[in-house]
Amino acid sequence: MRPFVYEQPADVSTAVAIASRFTTNDDQPTRANAQFIAGGTNLADYMKLGVADPNRLLDLNKLKEQELRHIHVTNEGGIRFGALARMGEAADHAEVKRRYPVIADSLRLAASGQIRNMASLAGNVLQRTRCEYFRETSWACNKRVPGSGCAAMEGFNRQHAILGASDACIATYHGDFAQALIALDAVVHAEGSRGARKIVFAKLHRQPGDTPHIETDLAADEIITAIEVPAIPWARRSLYLKIRDRESYAFALASAAVALDLDGETVREARIALGGVATVPWRAGAAEQSLQGKKLDEASAEATAEAAFAQAQPRRHNAFKMELGKRTLVRALLETRDMKV
Repeated sequence: MRPFVYEQPADVSTAVAIASRFTTNDDQPTRANAQFIAGGTNLADYMKLGVADPNRLLDLNKLKEQELRHIHVTNEGGIRFGALARMGEAADHAEVKRRYPVIADSLRLAASGQIRNMASLAGNVLQRTRCEYFRETSWACNKRVPGSGCAAMEGFNRQHAILGASDACIATYHGDFAQALIALDAVVHAEGSRGARKIVFAKLHRQPGDTPHIETDLAADEIITAIEVPAIPWARRSLYLKIRDRESYAFALASAAVALDLDGETVREARIALGGVATVPWRAGAAEQSLQGKKLDEASAEATAEAAFAQAQPRRHNAFKMELGKRTLVRALLETRDMKV
């Protein structure tokens, strides 16, 4: 690991000011000289591997704004998560479990208890891919070194994405929490040198296209301060299903975040997001529309799964994700239908 300067800003405005001093408007957050750190479960790992090499780390854990650590029900009935709240706190929060089981599930299944107690919620949604070719600096990777190529294309790509990929990158987004957030129309609050703003969660992450090194819509000096989920009373009928190689501490091969508004057996509205199969948190809009107004049974669930993966582009080693992803979504839909709420 290369030497770096370590600072602990006292408040958000100071943190932003320091970051602005050492970055430019063109810098990407993942490539900036000054980067923010909270739990450190992702960035510290990549610094050790030589994948990330900031000159300056701004530790946000001493920020004085207490709302950054709070989780509370909003006046409208939604949930607001402070950016520095830990994954474990959110997973165990009584109102999160009651109002949005899909969120609690996604956090509980995301990592070991030790990591959940360290990792911040904002840091979790900004985690970078675990693509083997990204992590190993001897391989070509457009996400790590723009223009160098993508070794995963013809390499061993069992873990890689079949949705949202491009000719430049097929790296999978490995998070779980983000699938629940995108399904529930969450909003991110951020603050930077150009002021405070709200970002619809669905627009936070960018598909790779020709620029896989540009991973989010954030500027290098912007800090996420909160994540807000709107009030959705029927989201009590929701769950997150994660399929992986082993039950403990493994990333998803396929996952599904599902919330259903039912009128008897008929679907008034469905929310569906897919994990383990896409380059970004993936909202399956066509699948949601195909299910609306229909009776939810095995046949309609299978048709919904077909719609969800209609645009998939499997490669040599990850083609199994087509069938696994469909079966995962069918199971998630039927289990959500049968929930006692």
